[in-house]
Amino acid sequence: MLTDQPLSKFFDELASGSPAPGGGSVAALSGALGTALTSMVCHLTIGKKKYLDVEVEMKKILHMSEELRRTFARLIDRDSEAFNKVMDAYGLPRNTEDQKALRAAAIQAATKEAALVPLEVMKHVIDALALAKGVAENGNSNSISDAGVSALMLHAAAESAALNVRVNLNSITDAEFLGWRSDELISLLRTCRATSGDIMGIVKSKLVDA
Repeated sequence: MLTDQPLSKFFDELASGSPAPGGGSVAALSGALGTALTSMVCHLTIGKKKYLDVEVEMKKILHMSEELRRTFARLIDRDSEAFNKVMDAYGLPRNTEDQKALRAAAIQAATKEAALVPLEVMKHVIDALALAKGVAENGNSNSISDAGVSALMLHAAAESAALNVRVNLNSITDAEFLGWRSDELISLLRTCRATSGDIMGIVKSKLVDA
């Protein structure tokens, strides 16, 4: 698994000529980094006398953030695995008409899966942004910049994942799948942009007040 490797090895693989891991895995990694920062702000808030009135809320956010961080970490590997399935499908034999039909069907199925993984990243980003907003509003004010970076990393995760959804949708011929997932993509991006914008507004206002 990519997440079991030293960070330097992951970077080396990312920089190599191999197409996987690629942008989709980086999108999931960005999500993991964003949620890790949300968890950090929670840890820096819990137990502080000044924030006793929000301690229960911060503990709930911390629990959910850690669950999401583990989910994003799994999606780093799942994205690479989905891409490799697409490559395997393209490598199937195509000497006969039956083989060509089977190959085409396998490519379409694998490409749909490859589109769904970054779409899943985007769905989890929406949840993660809600948590980041919570720590921006009520977390330790000394860590407000970290809450802002969390939101920026999560926004980057969503935008990056969206690119990977789109590149896979370009190769899919199923009109119903395309319509449904394209609409979902637009909705998720709209929500992500709005929420991240709200968080950055909170962060900037608190930095000015500091």
